[in-house]
Amino acid sequence: CSSDLSIGAFGCDVKKHMEDVGFKQGDGVVEKGVIVYNSLVDRDEDCNKAWADYQSTLARRQSLIPQLVGVVKGAAAHEETTLSAVTQARANATRPEIQLQEARHVPEGCVAGTPDCTVSNDFEDPSRFSQFQAAQANLGMSVMAMRDRMQEQYPTIAATDLFKSLMVDIEGSENRINRAREVFNAAVADFNKELRHVTGKIINPITNMEFRARQYFQADQNANVAPNIDFGAGPGATAVQPAKPVGK
Repeated sequence: CSSDLSIGAFGCDVKKHMEDVGFKQGDGVVEKGVIVYNSLVDRDEDCNKAWADYQSTLARRQSLIPQLVGVVKGAAAHEETTLSAVTQARANATRPEIQLQEARHVPEGCVAGTPDCTVSNDFEDPSRFSQFQAAQANLGMSVMAMRDRMQEQYPTIAATDLFKSLMVDIEGSENRINRAREVFNAAVADFNKELRHVTGKIINPITNMEFRARQYFQADQNANVAPNIDFGAGPGATAVQPAKPVGK
């Protein structure tokens, strides 16, 4: 038989050829193909569920931030820059243009059919996925910076039961977000590995490339640096500045 993995080249003994490349379960070629296809579907759905759970944790944080801003605004209204930084970060994290699309589409600025213009979804696009991740990370940093500002400059506000309760809820949300990212990455790892197996490489072309490798969450670029927010910036100025290494 030919060593070519395409269906049209299986030649003399299709069953033996399929077993040689990894289809070990089931009796027939079709049944074996169905088993592999179903496994890819299961892994794909695991990714979808993990992403939905992650989105739920983001929504919970989003709902808490206006309450926190309201508490600070009522007690320290002159902290305009502090409040603006958090409010703007929240708006940036939820604006429609950075939300990831599952459906395949032509990237903005591309013309379908032209070179270097591939129809894909945002979970396959490193640039789009990174942009989304950066917006979420910036929001978390801004909220934590506001907390630190209140504790340092307004300990009376920071000591109120309402402020402390909201911060406990928000910090809990941050922990859940981090955990949800880990679960998503684990689901993506299982899916991508299944897709790269020989059996996945055979089945996927038959399904017209229904399955595509997904991007992982990466470590936040500023995870090991302190957020640098310019609380002395005037109205309309950019409050969140590039982070600086801790201790420098």
